Amino acid sequence: MIRTERDGTVLTVWLDNPPYNFLTSAIMTALADLLTSLERDDAVRAVVLTSAVEDVFVSHYDVAEILAGAAASPVTLTRRAAAAALHTSRAADHVPGGQAALARAGAGGVADLRRYHEVCRRMRDSDKVFVAALNGRTLGGGCELALSCDIRLMADGPYEIGQPEILVGIIPGGGGTQMLTRVLGAARALELCLEGAPITPARARDIGLVHRLVAPADLLDEARSTAARLARRSPVAVGALKRAIYEGGSESLEKGLHIERTGFLETSSTASAQRAMGKYLEEIREVETSGRDLASFIAERLPRWVEGGVVDF
Repeated sequence: MIRTERDGTVLTVWLDNPPYNFLTSAIMTALADLLTSLERDDAVRAVVLTSAVEDVFVSHYDVAEILAGAAASPVTLTRRAAAAALHTSRAADHVPGGQAALARAGAGGVADLRRYHEVCRRMRDSDKVFVAALNGRTLGGGCELALSCDIRLMADGPYEIGQPEILVGIIPGGGGTQMLTRVLGAARALELCLEGAPITPARARDIGLVHRLVAPADLLDEARSTAARLARRSPVAVGALKRAIYEGGSESLEKGLHIERTGFLETSSTASAQRAMGKYLEEIREVETSGRDLASFIAERLPRWVEGGVVDF
Protein backbone atom coordinates (compact mmCIF):
# COMPACT_ATOMS: atom_id res chain seq x y z
CA MET A 1 0.00 0.00 0.00
CA ILE A 2 3.01 2.28 -0.24
CA ARG A 3 5.49 2.69 -3.05
CA THR A 4 8.71 4.65 -3.22
CA GLU A 5 11.01 6.34 -5.72
CA ARG A 6 14.54 7.55 -5.02
CA ASP A 7 16.06 10.59 -6.74
CA GLY A 8 19.48 11.44 -5.33
CA THR A 9 19.09 12.30 -1.66
CA VAL A 10 15.27 12.55 -1.84
CA LEU A 11 12.89 9.63 -1.39
CA THR A 12 9.28 10.09 -2.54
CA VAL A 13 6.73 7.89 -0.78
CA TRP A 14 3.23 7.42 -2.17
CA LEU A 15 0.38 6.13 0.00
CA ASP A 16 -1.66 3.93 -2.33
CA ASN A 17 -4.91 2.52 -0.92
CA PRO A 18 -7.67 3.51 -3.37
CA PRO A 19 -10.33 4.68 -3.60
CA TYR A 20 -10.32 6.65 -0.33
CA ASN A 21 -6.71 6.15 0.81
CA PHE A 22 -7.75 5.10 4.30
CA LEU A 23 -4.87 4.56 6.70
CA THR A 24 -4.74 1.02 8.07
CA SER A 25 -2.61 -0.95 10.49
CA ALA A 26 -0.95 -2.56 7.44
CA ILE A 27 0.05 0.85 6.07
CA MET A 28 1.37 1.97 9.44
CA THR A 29 3.42 -1.24 9.69
CA ALA A 30 4.81 -0.59 6.22
CA LEU A 31 5.72 2.98 7.20
CA ALA A 32 7.39 1.71 10.37
CA ASP A 33 9.44 -0.74 8.30
CA LEU A 34 10.35 2.06 5.88
CA LEU A 35 11.53 4.25 8.76
CA THR A 36 13.70 1.41 10.02
CA SER A 37 15.39 1.13 6.62
CA LEU A 38 15.81 4.91 6.40
CA GLU A 39 17.52 5.01 9.79
CA ARG A 40 20.25 2.84 8.25
CA ASP A 41 20.47 4.85 5.01
CA ASP A 42 22.57 7.99 5.29
CA ALA A 43 22.24 8.65 1.55
CA VAL A 44 18.58 9.67 1.90
CA ARG A 45 18.37 13.09 3.52
CA ALA A 46 14.76 14.12 2.82
CA VAL A 47 11.45 12.33 2.30
CA VAL A 48 8.39 13.54 0.39
CA LEU A 49 5.18 11.92 1.63
CA THR A 50 2.24 12.12 -0.76
CA SER A 51 -0.66 10.11 -2.19
CA ALA A 52 -1.16 8.05 -5.32
CA VAL A 53 -4.93 8.63 -5.16
CA GLU A 54 -6.20 11.65 -7.06
CA ASP A 55 -7.57 14.51 -4.93
CA VAL A 56 -7.08 12.54 -1.69
CA PHE A 57 -4.07 12.55 0.60
CA VAL A 58 -5.72 10.47 3.33
CA SER A 59 -9.47 10.46 3.96
CA HIS A 60 -8.93 9.25 7.54
CA TYR A 61 -7.94 6.13 9.44
CA ASP A 62 -10.05 3.09 8.55
CA VAL A 63 -13.06 3.42 10.88
CA ALA A 64 -13.84 -0.28 10.48
CA GLU A 65 -10.52 -1.11 12.13
CA ILE A 66 -11.16 1.35 14.97
CA LEU A 67 -14.65 -0.06 15.54
CA ALA A 68 -13.40 -3.65 15.49
CA GLY A 69 -10.73 -2.83 18.07
CA ALA A 70 -13.21 -1.00 20.29
CA ALA A 71 -15.93 -3.66 20.00
CA ALA A 72 -13.44 -6.39 21.00
CA SER A 73 -13.32 -4.97 24.51
CA PRO A 74 -15.79 -6.81 26.78
CA VAL A 75 -16.55 -3.64 28.78
CA THR A 76 -16.65 0.11 28.36
CA LEU A 77 -13.23 1.34 29.47
CA THR A 78 -12.88 3.96 32.16
CA ARG A 79 -9.96 6.37 31.97
CA ARG A 80 -8.07 4.25 34.52
CA ALA A 81 -8.80 1.01 32.66
CA ALA A 82 -7.67 2.54 29.37
CA ALA A 83 -4.39 3.62 30.99
CA ALA A 84 -3.94 0.10 32.36
CA ALA A 85 -4.52 -1.39 28.90
CA LEU A 86 -1.78 0.82 27.47
CA HIS A 87 0.57 -0.18 30.28
CA THR A 88 -0.13 -3.85 29.59
CA SER A 89 0.54 -3.35 25.88
CA ARG A 90 3.89 -1.69 26.60
CA ALA A 91 4.84 -4.54 28.93
CA ALA A 92 3.90 -7.10 26.25
CA ASP A 93 6.60 -5.60 23.98
CA HIS A 94 9.19 -7.28 26.17
CA VAL A 95 7.58 -10.73 26.14
CA PRO A 96 8.07 -13.02 23.11
CA GLY A 97 4.66 -13.39 21.47
CA GLY A 98 3.15 -10.92 23.90
CA GLN A 99 1.54 -8.66 21.32
CA ALA A 100 0.15 -11.66 19.43
CA ALA A 101 -1.43 -12.90 22.64
CA LEU A 102 -3.02 -9.49 23.24
CA ALA A 103 -4.37 -9.48 19.69
CA ARG A 104 -5.99 -12.89 20.24
CA ALA A 105 -7.50 -11.51 23.44
CA GLY A 106 -9.05 -8.62 21.51
CA ALA A 107 -6.55 -5.94 22.55
CA GLY A 108 -4.75 -5.61 19.22
CA GLY A 109 -6.18 -2.14 18.71
CA VAL A 110 -4.07 -0.83 21.60
CA ALA A 111 -0.90 -1.98 19.86
CA ASP A 112 -2.07 -0.41 16.59
CA LEU A 113 -2.61 2.91 18.36
CA ARG A 114 0.84 2.78 19.91
CA ARG A 115 2.37 1.89 16.52
CA TYR A 116 0.77 4.99 14.98
CA HIS A 117 2.23 7.19 17.70
CA GLU A 118 5.61 5.53 17.28
CA VAL A 119 5.68 6.19 13.52
CA CYS A 120 4.82 9.87 14.10
CA ARG A 121 7.47 10.16 16.82
CA ARG A 122 10.17 8.59 14.67
CA MET A 123 9.43 10.97 11.81
CA ARG A 124 9.82 13.94 14.12
CA ASP A 125 12.94 12.50 15.78
CA SER A 126 14.63 11.72 12.46
CA ASP A 127 17.64 13.63 11.14
CA LYS A 128 15.93 13.61 7.73
CA VAL A 129 13.50 16.31 6.60
CA PHE A 130 9.93 15.11 5.93
CA VAL A 131 7.87 17.14 3.45
CA ALA A 132 4.15 16.44 3.15
CA ALA A 133 2.62 17.02 -0.31
CA LEU A 134 -1.10 17.10 0.48
CA ASN A 135 -2.81 16.59 -2.85
CA GLY A 136 -6.39 16.63 -1.58
CA ARG A 137 -8.63 15.58 1.30
CA THR A 138 -6.59 15.35 4.53
CA LEU A 139 -8.73 14.36 7.48
CA GLY A 140 -8.33 12.60 10.81
CA GLY A 141 -5.33 10.30 10.70
CA GLY A 142 -4.24 11.96 7.46
CA CYS A 143 -4.03 15.34 9.18
CA GLU A 144 -2.05 13.74 12.01
CA LEU A 145 0.35 12.10 9.57
CA ALA A 146 0.83 15.47 7.86
CA LEU A 147 1.48 17.11 11.24
CA SER A 148 4.28 14.59 11.78
CA CYS A 149 6.07 16.04 8.75
CA ASP A 150 8.36 19.05 9.10
CA ILE A 151 7.05 20.98 6.09
CA ARG A 152 3.48 20.81 4.80
CA LEU A 153 2.53 21.89 1.28
CA MET A 154 -1.09 21.59 0.18
CA ALA A 155 -2.79 21.72 -3.20
CA ASP A 156 -4.86 24.86 -3.62
CA GLY A 157 -8.31 23.60 -4.53
CA PRO A 158 -11.72 22.45 -3.27
CA TYR A 159 -10.21 20.24 -0.59
CA GLU A 160 -10.50 19.99 3.19
CA ILE A 161 -8.23 19.34 6.13
CA GLY A 162 -9.00 18.81 9.79
CA GLN A 163 -9.85 16.50 12.69
CA PRO A 164 -13.52 15.39 12.48
CA GLU A 165 -13.29 12.55 15.04
CA ILE A 166 -15.63 14.18 17.56
CA LEU A 167 -18.48 13.87 15.04
CA VAL A 168 -18.49 10.10 15.70
CA GLY A 169 -17.98 10.51 19.45
CA ILE A 170 -14.23 9.95 19.72
CA ILE A 171 -11.15 12.18 19.85
CA PRO A 172 -8.06 12.19 17.61
CA GLY A 173 -5.94 9.14 18.42
CA GLY A 174 -2.87 9.60 16.23
CA GLY A 175 -1.39 12.52 18.14
CA GLY A 176 -3.66 15.22 16.72
CA THR A 177 -4.51 16.88 20.03
CA GLN A 178 -0.85 17.18 20.99
CA MET A 179 0.62 18.18 17.63
CA LEU A 180 -2.16 20.67 16.83
CA THR A 181 -1.66 22.32 20.22
CA ARG A 182 2.06 22.69 19.56
CA VAL A 183 1.56 23.96 16.01
CA LEU A 184 -1.48 26.22 16.49
CA GLY A 185 -1.79 26.81 20.23
CA ALA A 186 -4.43 25.46 22.61
CA ALA A 187 -7.27 27.77 21.57
CA ARG A 188 -7.20 26.97 17.84
CA ALA A 189 -6.50 23.28 18.45
CA LEU A 190 -9.50 22.99 20.76
CA GLU A 191 -11.77 24.81 18.32
CA LEU A 192 -10.78 22.59 15.39
CA CYS A 193 -11.23 19.39 17.39
CA LEU A 194 -14.48 20.47 19.09
CA GLU A 195 -16.13 21.71 15.90
CA GLY A 196 -14.98 18.74 13.84
CA ALA A 197 -15.64 20.78 10.69
CA PRO A 198 -12.81 20.58 8.12
CA ILE A 199 -11.26 23.82 6.91
CA THR A 200 -10.14 24.91 3.46
CA PRO A 201 -6.52 24.89 2.30
CA ALA A 202 -6.51 28.71 2.39
CA ARG A 203 -7.73 28.76 5.98
CA ALA A 204 -5.19 26.09 6.90
CA ARG A 205 -2.41 28.27 5.49
CA ASP A 206 -3.69 31.38 7.23
CA ILE A 207 -3.66 29.76 10.69
CA GLY A 208 -0.33 27.98 10.12
CA LEU A 209 -1.58 24.39 9.77
CA VAL A 210 0.11 24.17 6.37
CA HIS A 211 3.09 26.21 5.24
CA ARG A 212 2.29 26.92 1.60
CA LEU A 213 -0.43 26.41 -1.02
CA VAL A 214 0.61 25.20 -4.46
CA ALA A 215 -1.28 24.69 -7.71
CA PRO A 216 -2.27 21.00 -7.87
CA ALA A 217 -0.27 20.39 -11.06
CA ASP A 218 2.88 21.82 -9.42
CA LEU A 219 2.54 20.27 -5.97
CA LEU A 220 4.81 17.24 -6.33
CA ASP A 221 7.54 19.18 -8.15
CA GLU A 222 7.44 21.91 -5.50
CA ALA A 223 7.58 19.35 -2.69
CA ARG A 224 10.52 17.57 -4.29
CA SER A 225 12.31 20.85 -4.92
CA THR A 226 11.81 21.84 -1.28
CA ALA A 227 13.01 18.43 -0.11
CA ALA A 228 16.10 18.56 -2.36
CA ARG A 229 17.04 22.01 -1.02
CA LEU A 230 16.60 20.99 2.62
CA ALA A 231 18.46 17.73 1.99
CA ARG A 232 21.59 19.84 1.49
CA ARG A 233 21.51 20.88 5.16
CA SER A 234 23.78 19.12 7.64
CA PRO A 235 21.98 16.00 8.94
CA VAL A 236 23.51 16.58 12.38
CA ALA A 237 22.11 20.13 12.38
CA VAL A 238 18.71 18.95 11.10
CA GLY A 239 18.44 16.38 13.90
CA ALA A 240 19.53 18.85 16.56
CA LEU A 241 17.17 21.53 15.25
CA LYS A 242 14.18 19.18 15.26
CA ARG A 243 14.96 18.06 18.82
CA ALA A 244 15.29 21.66 20.01
CA ILE A 245 11.96 22.68 18.46
CA TYR A 246 9.82 19.56 18.82
CA GLU A 247 11.13 18.38 22.18
CA GLY A 248 12.46 21.59 23.69
CA GLY A 249 9.43 23.60 22.62
CA SER A 250 7.22 21.36 24.77
CA GLU A 251 9.36 21.73 27.89
CA SER A 252 9.98 24.57 30.31
CA LEU A 253 12.12 27.40 28.95
CA GLU A 254 15.13 26.24 30.98
CA LYS A 255 14.85 22.66 29.71
CA GLY A 256 14.32 23.91 26.17
CA LEU A 257 17.40 26.11 26.39
CA HIS A 258 19.41 23.14 27.66
CA ILE A 259 18.37 21.10 24.62
CA GLU A 260 19.30 24.02 22.37
CA ARG A 261 22.69 24.47 24.06
CA THR A 262 23.37 20.76 23.67
CA GLY A 263 22.53 20.93 19.98
CA PHE A 264 24.64 24.03 19.45
CA LEU A 265 27.70 22.43 21.04
CA GLU A 266 27.11 19.20 19.12
CA THR A 267 26.76 20.86 15.72
CA SER A 268 29.56 23.38 16.14
CA SER A 269 31.99 20.58 16.98
CA THR A 270 31.51 18.79 13.64
CA ALA A 271 34.21 19.03 11.00
CA SER A 272 31.71 20.07 8.32
CA ALA A 273 30.34 22.97 10.40
CA GLN A 274 33.85 24.18 11.21
CA ARG A 275 34.75 23.97 7.53
CA ALA A 276 31.65 25.99 6.62
CA MET A 277 32.31 28.66 9.25
CA GLY A 278 35.93 28.88 8.13
CA LYS A 279 34.87 29.27 4.50
CA TYR A 280 32.42 32.01 5.44
CA LEU A 281 35.09 33.93 7.40
CA GLU A 282 37.55 33.52 4.52
CA GLU A 283 35.08 35.07 2.08
CA ILE A 284 34.30 37.91 4.51
CA ARG A 285 38.00 38.72 4.88
CA GLU A 286 38.37 38.82 1.09
CA VAL A 287 35.51 41.33 0.93
CA GLU A 288 37.08 43.49 3.62
CA THR A 289 40.46 43.39 1.89
CA SER A 290 38.99 44.34 -1.48
CA GLY A 291 36.99 47.21 -0.02
CA ARG A 292 33.68 45.83 -1.31
CA ASP A 293 30.47 46.57 0.54
CA LEU A 294 29.69 43.66 2.89
CA ALA A 295 25.91 44.06 2.69
CA SER A 296 25.87 43.79 -1.10
CA PHE A 297 28.23 40.80 -0.98
CA ILE A 298 25.96 38.92 1.43
CA ALA A 299 22.88 39.81 -0.63
CA GLU A 300 24.66 38.40 -3.68
CA ARG A 301 25.74 35.15 -2.04
CA LEU A 302 22.73 34.48 0.18
CA PRO A 303 20.52 32.85 -2.50
CA ARG A 304 23.31 30.40 -3.32
CA TRP A 305 23.87 29.62 0.36
CA VAL A 306 20.15 29.04 0.91
CA GLU A 307 20.06 26.58 -1.96
CA GLY A 308 23.14 24.63 -0.94
CA GLY A 309 24.82 25.96 2.18
CA VAL A 310 28.17 27.69 2.47
CA VAL A 311 29.82 24.31 1.83
CA ASP A 312 28.55 20.85 0.92
CA PHE A 313 27.54 18.93 4.03
